[in-house]
Amino acid sequence: MAIEEGKAAPAFTLKDTDGNKVSLADFKGQQVVIYFYPRDDTPGCTKEACAFRDLWKKFEKSGTAVLGISPDDGASHRAFVDKYTLPFTLLSDPDKKVMTKYGAWGEKTLYGKKTTGVIRSTVLIGPDGKVQKHWKRVASAAEHPAKVLATVQGDA
Repeated sequence: MAIEEGKAAPAFTLKDTDGNKVSLADFKGQQVVIYFYPRDDTPGCTKEACAFRDLWKKFEKSGTAVLGISPDDGASHRAFVDKYTLPFTLLSDPDKKVMTKYGAWGEKTLYGKKTTGVIRSTVLIGPDGKVQKHWKRVASAAEHPAKVLATVQGDA
């Protein structure tokens, strides 16, 4: 099931770095950026996470929460957060159910070969719980967070 802009974002509950349950419903009334990434502490994922970190104050000022989701476990997320001083929440989706709901798990091409895995993508959810924007495939992990911020601020 693909998500659609203007439709309700699929509900979910996942565990954070400390094993606490975090639900999309916890952010009702607030804008939320959910970015899906393949793996903690890999080159592209680190660039993307650090770019969100570097823009964090601007996301926070706009009242927008940022959530990163990957299949990694809490211990991996904790090490990633600590190593790069990431100020936002990372969530674990080891069975890839949430990623599947959001179109972030499936067939992709990597180095010219078709493979199944995490599709680097981002969803912006409005305060009403509806999908405002869906970036189905992120081309540049390092540059993408600035594009998301521009959309959040209405500059895109």
